[in-house]
Amino acid sequence: MKNQSVPYSLRQILIYFLKLGTTGFGGPVALVGYMHKDLVEDRKWISAEEYKQGLALAQLAPGPLAAQLGIYLGFVHYRILGATLAGIAFVLPSFIMVVLLGMAYRLYGGLSWMQSIFYGVGSSVIGIILLSVYKLTLKSIGALDVSSLKKNWLLWVFFGMALIITTVTKQEHVLLFVISGVLYMLVQAPPSFKQHAAWILLILSHAGFWDYETSKLEKIALFFLKAGTFVFGSGLAIIPFLHSGVVNENHWLNEQQFLDSVAVAMITPGPVVITVGFIGYLISGFFGAVVAALATFLPCYLFTVLPAPYFNKIAKNESIKAFVNGITASVIGALAGAVLVIATQNIVDIQTAAIAVLRIYMLIYFKMFKEPYLILISGLIRLIIKGL
Repeated sequence: MKNQSVPYSLRQILIYFLKLGTTGFGGPVALVGYMHKDLVEDRKWISAEEYKQGLALAQLAPGPLAAQLGIYLGFVHYRILGATLAGIAFVLPSFIMVVLLGMAYRLYGGLSWMQSIFYGVGSSVIGIILLSVYKLTLKSIGALDVSSLKKNWLLWVFFGMALIITTVTKQEHVLLFVISGVLYMLVQAPPSFKQHAAWILLILSHAGFWDYETSKLEKIALFFLKAGTFVFGSGLAIIPFLHSGVVNENHWLNEQQFLDSVAVAMITPGPVVITVGFIGYLISGFFGAVVAALATFLPCYLFTVLPAPYFNKIAKNESIKAFVNGITASVIGALAGAVLVIATQNIVDIQTAAIAVLRIYMLIYFKMFKEPYLILISGLIRLIIKGL
């Protein structure tokens, strides 16, 4: 029920998230910053404490950070309806954009000019992801120094194991993430016996579930539901799951198509995870895009709305925090391994290597250059070079 002191209407918050989803470039960190500036500092629709709680929940639970925070902020004063509308408004603009780009890609992807654009774009994407992995590692595990290695040695072990296994096998293993989370929880903050039993039942309930034989759309739904359940912190964390399932296991896309899909997500506003809509479209047209997007964002929505009323108590549970920390370290390691695999397959000459290195340098030393613009510039440069 709406609080009488709410300084904005449901329509106003809906319009705000539609605008943010349409113009919000820069990835999860930038989007989270926009929400704080707009809703807390400028408009004062959300209190600093409410924003802080939403950010904590978004970091604690699985789900793309920016989308989850937007859903929570919609929930603050307008509960389920507000959360639902805020989430849809935030994701819908970028979903429409990737579907339109998917249509263009299907129509013109075989033409040399479009291939030339994505040739340059792919190298930029790899450079951007490499830098993002580095930042995620520093934020989630710690600095690359002796002190951090001693303090968080177990997290670094999980990170290293996931990196090596992903690089060698060229696929990611959900069970490895779950084991990392459980082990770290047991070491750092072991729960009571009842909680142990609950975790065991949770793991057993998922055993063999994803092996069920279904039609293509049902397979898409199950795969992307699985992927969306294990996205922690940044939308980029979903890339290892997508690469393993979409390219290696199901052979829905080839390597170049997958890299192009990530590039499309980078050059469109809104959450990076919206790449699933583009991938779904390439796999099975519009219905594939809808099913992939709904399945991916459903866990994000549920993990936000269900615990939101009880978050103060949940956030203080050290066992849950430790479980998430263990999973996060392993997921980031898998992301690093996936980037290495993709890079070895797509950086094929001096030109692509130079583009990737240049993009990393520009992102580090020239803050005014944002990711979408760098990607578009890379594609245009490659197109001009080919024309010449």
